[in-house]
This record gives sequence, C-alpha cells and structure tokens, in this order.
Amino acid sequence: MKKIKVKIFTESRAPVPVYMTEGASGADLFAFEDTVIKPKEAVLVRTGVRIEIEDGYECQVRPRSGYSMKNKILILNSPGTIDSDYRGEIKVIMYNLSDESFSVKKNDRIAQMVFAEVIKAEFISEKLEESARGEGGFGHTGGM
Repeated sequence: MKKIKVKIFTESRAPVPVYMTEGASGADLFAFEDTVIKPKEAVLVRTGVRIEIEDGYECQVRPRSGYSMKNKILILNSPGTIDSDYRGEIKVIMYNLSDESFSVKKNDRIAQMVFAEVIKAEFISEKLEESARGEGGFGHTGGM
C-alpha cells in the first residue's frame, strides 16, 4: 500500500471523509449543509473539507453510484481534480436531472474522493508514429 500524506482541515463539525468498507478505493464526502437543487440546475454543494495533498498526487472527486442512481443527480466535471497546490474547500458540482427539486441534506454522502499519482508530460513537437488505427475517431472501432 502506498502512503500519501493528506491533511484534512474541516470547518466546525464538518464530517471527515470516510472509507465505508475495507476494500473501498474512494472515501465518501459528506454535505456540510442542507442545499436545494432545482430541476435542471447545477449547484456547488459544500463539504466543509479542505485537504493538503503531497506533491505528485491528485484527488479525484467522483459520483457515488447509488446516490446518483437513486436520486437522478449527476456530478458534473467528473472526475473533478483537486491539485496538490489547492487549499480551498472541496465543493461538489451537482446537477439535478429530474423535474422536481431535490434536497441534499446535511451529512448526506454525496461523492467520493480517490487519490492518484500524477505523471507530468513534457510536450515536444515531433512527427507522430503511424498506427493501424490512424486518425479513426468516434465509432471507428464499431462501438457506435
């Protein structure tokens, strides 16, 4: 198991992210306050959590599948990336797909955070090697 230094800073009584099972790869994030999301509206939902991630790593904020399926709520910009130099509060961009307002309740498990190593690229301008696929794009392999 790789150790990643993460410091959690929470506002008053904000729940700390939790791995809900031994095998979970994502730690659940909780809503910090009640929030209403109107139909077809996107809202930033506060978690009250700030983190400090060791350089060379990122935190990805992803949907919780059960929450999304049950409530018809999407997490936009998914996965959202939290860079190692960001120190602000983690907020989750939630979108209501339904035709009715949806209430996010304080302490609802709204998203999950997954940590990953970052590999930085060096961008150079050179001729690309040929491949069998070439420039074939969307649906090129029969998937669409």
